[in-house]
Amino acid sequence: MKVRARVFVNGRVQGVFFRSEAHQKARRYNVTGWVRNLPDGRVEVVLEGEKESVEKLIEFCRRGPPSARVTRTEVILETYTGEFGDFRIVW
Repeated sequence: MKVRARVFVNGRVQGVFFRSEAHQKARRYNVTGWVRNLPDGRVEVVLEGEKESVEKLIEFCRRGPPSARVTRTEVILETYTGEFGDFRIVW
Protein backbone atom coordinates (compact mmCIF):
# COMPACT_ATOMS: atom_id res chain seq x y z
CA MET A 1 0.00 0.00 0.00
CA LYS A 2 1.38 3.42 -1.00
CA VAL A 3 1.34 6.20 1.59
CA ARG A 4 2.47 9.79 2.03
CA ALA A 5 3.74 11.51 5.16
CA ARG A 6 4.98 15.00 5.97
CA VAL A 7 7.39 15.10 8.90
CA PHE A 8 8.59 18.12 10.87
CA VAL A 9 11.69 17.47 12.95
CA ASN A 10 12.73 19.74 15.86
CA GLY A 11 15.98 19.89 17.77
CA ARG A 12 19.58 20.16 16.64
CA VAL A 13 18.84 18.91 13.15
CA GLN A 14 20.52 21.44 10.86
CA GLY A 15 24.24 21.29 10.13
CA VAL A 16 24.44 17.63 11.19
CA PHE A 17 24.00 15.93 7.78
CA PHE A 18 20.31 15.23 8.43
CA ARG A 19 19.25 15.99 4.85
CA SER A 20 22.12 14.00 3.35
CA GLU A 21 21.41 10.90 5.43
CA ALA A 22 17.66 11.16 4.80
CA HIS A 23 18.45 11.30 1.07
CA GLN A 24 20.64 8.17 1.26
CA LYS A 25 18.06 6.23 3.26
CA ALA A 26 15.20 7.28 0.99
CA ARG A 27 17.09 5.97 -2.03
CA ARG A 28 17.92 2.74 -0.20
CA TYR A 29 14.25 2.17 0.70
CA ASN A 30 12.89 3.38 -2.65
CA VAL A 31 11.01 6.30 -1.09
CA THR A 32 10.34 9.46 -3.10
CA GLY A 33 9.80 13.05 -1.99
CA TRP A 34 12.08 15.71 -0.55
CA VAL A 35 13.80 17.11 2.52
CA ARG A 36 14.63 20.72 3.40
CA ASN A 37 15.80 22.97 6.22
CA LEU A 38 13.26 25.48 7.49
CA PRO A 39 14.19 29.02 8.59
CA ASP A 40 13.05 28.27 12.17
CA GLY A 41 15.67 25.51 12.60
CA ARG A 42 13.43 22.53 11.88
CA VAL A 43 13.72 20.05 9.02
CA GLU A 44 10.70 19.22 6.87
CA VAL A 45 10.47 15.91 5.02
CA VAL A 46 7.82 14.72 2.56
CA LEU A 47 7.83 10.96 1.94
CA GLU A 48 5.93 8.77 -0.51
CA GLY A 49 6.22 5.05 -1.08
CA GLU A 50 5.31 1.67 0.30
CA LYS A 51 3.99 1.93 3.86
CA GLU A 52 6.79 -0.15 5.40
CA SER A 53 9.50 1.89 3.67
CA VAL A 54 7.97 5.23 4.64
CA GLU A 55 7.73 4.00 8.24
CA LYS A 56 11.47 3.20 8.20
CA LEU A 57 12.21 6.76 7.10
CA ILE A 58 9.92 8.17 9.78
CA GLU A 59 11.85 6.14 12.36
CA PHE A 60 15.08 7.66 11.04
CA CYS A 61 13.53 11.13 11.40
CA ARG A 62 12.71 10.39 15.04
CA ARG A 63 16.39 9.84 15.87
CA GLY A 64 18.35 11.51 13.03
CA PRO A 65 22.02 10.98 12.23
CA PRO A 66 24.51 10.43 15.10
CA SER A 67 25.32 14.11 15.69
CA ALA A 68 21.66 15.23 15.66
CA ARG A 69 19.57 15.72 18.79
CA VAL A 70 15.93 15.27 17.85
CA THR A 71 13.60 16.67 20.51
CA ARG A 72 10.26 16.39 18.71
CA THR A 73 8.78 14.94 15.53
CA GLU A 74 5.40 15.74 14.07
CA VAL A 75 4.09 13.28 11.48
CA ILE A 76 1.15 14.26 9.28
CA LEU A 77 -0.33 11.56 7.07
CA GLU A 78 -1.48 12.93 3.72
CA THR A 79 -3.09 11.51 0.60
CA TYR A 80 -0.64 9.67 -1.64
CA THR A 81 -0.20 11.52 -4.94
CA GLY A 82 2.63 9.73 -6.77
CA GLU A 83 3.95 13.13 -7.88
CA PHE A 84 7.64 12.45 -7.22
CA GLY A 85 10.05 10.56 -9.46
CA ASP A 86 12.85 10.45 -6.89
CA PHE A 87 13.96 11.88 -3.54
CA ARG A 88 15.64 15.29 -3.47
CA ILE A 89 17.30 17.70 -1.11
CA VAL A 90 15.50 21.01 -1.55
CA TRP A 91 17.51 24.17 -0.97
